[in-house]
Amino acid sequence: MLLPITQYGSPVLRTKCAPVTEVDDAIRTLADNMLETMYAANGIGLAAPQVDENIQLVVIHIPDDEEEGESEPMAMVNGELVPVKSIMPLVFINPVLEPYGKKEFFLEGCLSVHNIRANVARPTNVKATLTQLDGSVLEIDCGGLLARCLQHECDHLDGFLFVDRVSSAAKITLAKKLKRLAEQR
Repeated sequence: MLLPITQYGSPVLRTKCAPVTEVDDAIRTLADNMLETMYAANGIGLAAPQVDENIQLVVIHIPDDEEEGESEPMAMVNGELVPVKSIMPLVFINPVLEPYGKKEFFLEGCLSVHNIRANVARPTNVKATLTQLDGSVLEIDCGGLLARCLQHECDHLDGFLFVDRVSSAAKITLAKKLKRLAEQR
């Protein structure tokens, strides 16, 4: 079932999300609906607050053609080097991230911040502990688009949006657009 995507200006996007304490049928159904919604919106990630749910649940699917470069994107998963595509889609709760590496700029957008894109500096790599819905845990060490997407989506769980992470000059440039978005909601 397609879910409405919560838009900029909604208080749920600025709220720290509660941990998921039990994975039940309602959580599994929500995750399935979030994946369907993300795919329909041509997104690569969606966090629960983006569908008006104040819980730590995220879905991510990096399509094969999204990663740039000549070689297939790889990640260390539970100590083994695997293709990123082999772990897609990622559906997880209560993530713990440790970003590291130099910060690099990349043009980001967000399904909850309609038609706005901006350069955001983020660390190039992430070590992540991701609990899947079946209770298994993925320990991932990655770079590239997956590292950026993990940081972007997990920011949502703490009430942050990518527009909070842009330069001061970019914030000034975006202010009017963001104000209009908030008024349209």
